[in-house]
Amino acid sequence: MAPAGQEDQVQGFAPVAAADARVLVLGSMPGVASLRQARYYAHPRNAFWPIAASVFGFDPGLEYGQRLLALQAAGVALWDVLQACERPGSLDADIRGDTLVANDFAAFLERHPAIVRVCFNGGKAAALYRRHVLPGLAVPLEYIDLPSTSPAHAAASFERKLAAWSRALKLTD
Repeated sequence: MAPAGQEDQVQGFAPVAAADARVLVLGSMPGVASLRQARYYAHPRNAFWPIAASVFGFDPGLEYGQRLLALQAAGVALWDVLQACERPGSLDADIRGDTLVANDFAAFLERHPAIVRVCFNGGKAAALYRRHVLPGLAVPLEYIDLPSTSPAHAAASFERKLAAWSRALKLTD
């Protein structure tokens, strides 16, 4: 039997980002469905891929690798605030605060200097970033809090989420 909490240890994914990415979308930590499939936003009811497909004009049914390429071509990078934590299940509310390890954003932003905007996929991602990452960063960025695309966030309709995400994902020069 695993030591207490060990079965709840969660490890995040590497970032998906082209060298010229301009927008970074941050979740908190992948959910159980995503971790099982080793894919960002893998839960079938998560609205992220339908929203991104609508904004950037690709088929949301594309193979996962093709969807990632479409995002990268649009200048969008994906990552999560946390590298690791303990969390039973998929809910952000269940992340154990004393176990979280933030990703190395200083190094990431150094490798991706074209990023000018960070979009938070939900309130927990924004709160974690502002508490555990932002105080140590010296890079001036625009931050946008967005409604979570998670099926657990049913308070906002798909249409409302799409409208908010559409404005945030597209940069105007």
